[in-house]
Amino acid sequence: MIGYDFEHDDDFGLCLAAARHLAIALDGINLEDSAYQFGIGLRVYELRKNSAFDLLNSRNECFIREGSDRRVYIRGETEMLENGKVRVRPIATRACWSFEELQGELQEGLTHRKTATSTVHDQSSRTHAVIEMEIITKDLLNARNDVVERQSELVPIGKHATDVYIEEQCHAVVQTEDGKYVPNPNYKVNQQRIDAVETKKAEFESRVKKAEEHESEVFAVTARAHQCTGGRLVFVDLAGAEFLSGMAGTGLKQTPQEKQQGRQINTDLLALKEVIRARSLARSRIPYRSSPLTMVLREHFEASNDAQSSMILTVSPGADQYAATMNTLKYGDLVGLANGHK
Repeated sequence: MIGYDFEHDDDFGLCLAAARHLAIALDGINLEDSAYQFGIGLRVYELRKNSAFDLLNSRNECFIREGSDRRVYIRGETEMLENGKVRVRPIATRACWSFEELQGELQEGLTHRKTATSTVHDQSSRTHAVIEMEIITKDLLNARNDVVERQSELVPIGKHATDVYIEEQCHAVVQTEDGKYVPNPNYKVNQQRIDAVETKKAEFESRVKKAEEHESEVFAVTARAHQCTGGRLVFVDLAGAEFLSGMAGTGLKQTPQEKQQGRQINTDLLALKEVIRARSLARSRIPYRSSPLTMVLREHFEASNDAQSSMILTVSPGADQYAATMNTLKYGDLVGLANGHK
């Protein structure tokens, strides 16, 4: 999926080979229409337990959350800025305007990936890696950054409005001797104070809405000229399962942590299979929440009616890997049957 040699074309993994073809296609579009300079927005992160780690941002830990709109968001750590501003950035996106630039960014990011020695090789992945390549423009990236900035300005204003409301309501009641709360006859709620902070909060909420509308407008204008805008290729390199078989006689012993990792990998793979099965059978309930992996991939599964997903199985002809190979083939067969193929 990723490959081991980033220098020679013949040894590129699937994601780099696809990126090269995509970059060539975008170069052709840029030559034909200079009004829109397209590039590739690269995001690389790995999933471990209930967290995501941003490989393009020094492997910073991020958090997977489902919003009120049922979309899954991957957010980084909260940044405390001046004047009480609080910024929570999404997973880092690196804008790459050439294949060579993307190649370098990907290579740098993958140096932060968690690997370990297994019964097969010394670079066994112990986490699921997700590589997203999105067709972007500078205007689109600037519009998205503007949304993040406006949201960071709203946070302290919203918090202050909440604090003022709570303070006024607390002063408006008193506790009696028997522990009950009754209206405070000596205090009248300062509604003007509450209205003032709510008005300011509404003003900053309006700024966020305008920034979001501007982002949508930038996207729509560009998409009308070139439908490829926002198109994404998503590659998922699932964690290796070599630790789960063939340990006898190798001198390798699993640590408690490695055993826990193996259980988590199996849980994620089972959840992925059940999601694919449920989608293929058109079930009303699809168990996306069964694991962080399927939660993250939900958006990509449901992106559009034209979306296509492929699963590639890696097996070994070695006799010592017979059990692992059979397990992999059985898993692939179940996924194939779920999609109506045998």
